[in-house]
Amino acid sequence: MTEASYLRATRAAYDTVAVDYAELLKVELGEKPLDRAFLAAFAELVLAGGAGAAGVSGAAGVSGPAAAGAAAAGAAPVADLGCGPDRVTAHLDGLGLHVFGVDLSPAMIEVARQAHPHLRFDEGSLTDLDVADGVLGGIVAWYSIIHTPPEDLPRIFAEFHRVLRADGQLLLAFQAGDERVRLEHAYGHAIELDAYRLAPDRIAALLAAAGFVVYARTLREPSGPEKTQQAYLMARKQGTTA
Repeated sequence: MTEASYLRATRAAYDTVAVDYAELLKVELGEKPLDRAFLAAFAELVLAGGAGAAGVSGAAGVSGPAAAGAAAAGAAPVADLGCGPDRVTAHLDGLGLHVFGVDLSPAMIEVARQAHPHLRFDEGSLTDLDVADGVLGGIVAWYSIIHTPPEDLPRIFAEFHRVLRADGQLLLAFQAGDERVRLEHAYGHAIELDAYRLAPDRIAALLAAAGFVVYARTLREPSGPEKTQQAYLMARKQGTTA
């Protein structure tokens, strides 16, 4: 099957910027407490077995050594899809999750492997994950759907749904809006890449159509170099748990 042109463009752009991207963003997550809060909530829900949207029973509040113990005891694996050079994958590992990263860019994967040799990083596409059906306890797609044309997002969300177990958790982050932005320079390099700002209500509707229950959506005002609101959606795959 012929690879979509946007996938080729995305790979080429991130291969170009990989080293400088990693250097410029290495402390970004540490400067964004709200972002860390969403990741922490996601981790608690995964470690608790996806017990529900409104609250977590039993293992609520798991963190630190207890979280690590829960992961070691057999918590389902988590995929950081579109992981880039490692920052979110490593953070989730620190929260006690059994996590691995997947990225389209070989250069990004190489940077990640060098920085965190104890973690697993694989080359791969969101459109065709090399993961068996129903095995993941959670997926984080942290600004990794933003280069996908909106008309192709249902295919990606169907793939997310396929690899998650029943009640598996999903966390999306992306720039809010409704437009295509052409990127010609980023992280000190000339590139050619489209980025899409996405309407949270539209993304929530697509997730629902794919078989997810969206239970939280948040907009954060832009900070630093950001030019638009940032959106966060948390959802779970429909399963047997109410």
